[in-house]
Amino acid sequence: MNPEEFRTAAHELVDWIADYRLRAEGGGFPVRSRLAPGDVAALLPDRLPEDTTTISGLVADLERIVVPGLTHTQHPSNFAWFPANASLASVLGDFASSGLGAIGLSWQSAPALTEVEQVVLDWLRQLSGLSDAWRGTIHDTASTACLVALLVARERASGLSKEGGGLQSSVAPLVVYASAEAHSSVAKAALLAGFGRKNLRLVALDPTSYAMDVSALESAIRQDLSRGRVPAAVVATVGTTASTAIDPIRDIAGVARQHGSYLHVDAAMAGSALLLPEYRHLFDGVEAADSLTWNPHKWMGTVLDTSLFYVRDPAMLEQVMSTNPSYLASSADGTAVQYRDWGIPLGRRFRALKLLFQLRLDGIEVIRERLRRDLSNANWLAAAVSSEPGWRVVAPVPLQTVCVRHEPTGLSGEELDRHTLAWTEEVNTGGQAHLTTAILGGRYMTRVSIGAEPTERRHVEALWRLMRAVADRTASGTRSSGRSGSSGGRAPRRARSRRAR
Repeated sequence: MNPEEFRTAAHELVDWIADYRLRAEGGGFPVRSRLAPGDVAALLPDRLPEDTTTISGLVADLERIVVPGLTHTQHPSNFAWFPANASLASVLGDFASSGLGAIGLSWQSAPALTEVEQVVLDWLRQLSGLSDAWRGTIHDTASTACLVALLVARERASGLSKEGGGLQSSVAPLVVYASAEAHSSVAKAALLAGFGRKNLRLVALDPTSYAMDVSALESAIRQDLSRGRVPAAVVATVGTTASTAIDPIRDIAGVARQHGSYLHVDAAMAGSALLLPEYRHLFDGVEAADSLTWNPHKWMGTVLDTSLFYVRDPAMLEQVMSTNPSYLASSADGTAVQYRDWGIPLGRRFRALKLLFQLRLDGIEVIRERLRRDLSNANWLAAAVSSEPGWRVVAPVPLQTVCVRHEPTGLSGEELDRHTLAWTEEVNTGGQAHLTTAILGGRYMTRVSIGAEPTERRHVEALWRLMRAVADRTASGTRSSGRSGSSGGRAPRRARSRRAR
């Protein structure tokens, strides 16, 4: 394909994307895909066809094969997991990044890639109210950022053991602490970083807020110290998976500082609230942390994959992650930032263009206005649920997620779990909205995560009407199922629900 052929094809594809967004914003699809496993693969040939096709043919395949196989995260009635917005301004930035085809092996390979990223992340630092002690880079997801943070914590606690015998040479086990409601990526990062499952402590929660209990953290650390273990790292969460609970960073930082522990703050979804001055109190104490991550590709609306990773000690990060092969040496070494030394991959995409386009085309005030709209809608829904007999908001609502449970008279325990799962699934299969469930306080509840870019109050009001109608209709069926002892009489085994990263 030459540039002129690309021009023609791109116009057709962009027109189709714009039409798709209009249909999605108008609610033109079932929110959750109705296909079964294997349905999409069955529509594709077993072997690559020898003949080529046209862009029109591929667009037709998008419509026929791909669109029915998607859960439409840009739909105004998508309330599942977390906001996964992809603002069209940032899509243009992603398009520009792919079109330029730059590769960020080093500053020399693409000076603009490095320096635009530095500047845009400093803009966002300022917009977030963070001090100038922080320096940032872009990772693909918060899962990667957490792994990098724990690798740095490991090396700091072990005196750069990577330069010698690694963790195998460490005399004392190194321990990582996180809330029992922390994202599953924290446990995964601790395992991949070599700490081992026996050296991961999931700290007890405050029973009301579902945030980390700081006294329990202090107790766990002192117990490990008495057994000769080293408290290497603490991960605090601002906006936990199930309920967006807020761990008390300032108090946690005091404990971490007392014991020389590295403190990483995971604010993957909630970090966008830093853009609102009136919500920065949720991050009180963050200036005492060693690293912070948040994902504009969630609530802020930058297209995947755009996760910000800020650190207060870039020199330590570089010391842990640097390799400096001779084939990448250049005259800029020692004077320019080399982002290959700030993370795991060597080659990097020009991700900063997505942020640049969104910030310059949409503007920060448009983003802030949308965040405030979502917060207002969450407060409205929480008030509506609280005032309805038989319904309960089961967790505080510090941000845009409302955790609810329909509790009909006579239903409790596993029978209530069955009812929660049943009515939520009926909402989802109906196609008018998409919700997810999670376990909180030992029982299932339904999460309403408000924040899709086109979601307005009327969509939240329509969801609330739908929830009440479906829950009332399924309550009697759940009672009957429980009395009959049918195969549906047991709720699925309760395992911690986790969001994608």
